[in-house]
Amino acid sequence: MTKTKILKSCIAAFGLTLALSGVAHAVPASMSVIGRANPPIGAYEFCRDNPSECDQTYADVGPVNLTEASWKEILKVNYQVNSTVVPMTDQDIYGVEEKWAYPQDVGDCEDYALEKRKLLIQVGFSPSDLLITVVLQPNGDGHAVLTVRTDRGDFILDNMQNKVMLWSETAYRYLKRQSVTSAAGWDKIQDGRATVVGSVGQ
Repeated sequence: MTKTKILKSCIAAFGLTLALSGVAHAVPASMSVIGRANPPIGAYEFCRDNPSECDQTYADVGPVNLTEASWKEILKVNYQVNSTVVPMTDQDIYGVEEKWAYPQDVGDCEDYALEKRKLLIQVGFSPSDLLITVVLQPNGDGHAVLTVRTDRGDFILDNMQNKVMLWSETAYRYLKRQSVTSAAGWDKIQDGRATVVGSVGQ
């Protein structure tokens, strides 16, 4: 299937996605934030080395209005980055265990998230609605995704798949995400869907 056909099929499902996100959920469509959190070490070092990326503060004007146009941009950026960046670990790229950076053809999960965030800001999304988020995978490994806050709920852009889903529909355990008012600030997430034994990056 061509990229155009994939995007058209995803956009055609727009109405269904909105309908589903409007249905009452056992878990809210938007994450619950319960206080401040320490940034992941990779995020701290990224901000230290790239202060212009993190020294801005934003006014939180609320989640973006999810229209057909904004949904199309979300799907397009997620697919574009997933299909052009080759997954590779920081150890293989930089020789270190953890390094956050914009990908140059290769990258790992947080690099994908950084690139998607940058591209969505370029097409008009507010930085306060584009939040890099740290999660646990079902196997207990740490992972990073991009959360897009919308009036229909928090949607997840993931380098492991092209489908964009509500956070509550994923199998991840949510730990923390960037603050809506500062790229350098981080907030702890209340994920009440399951009990997790142990966690990372807290």
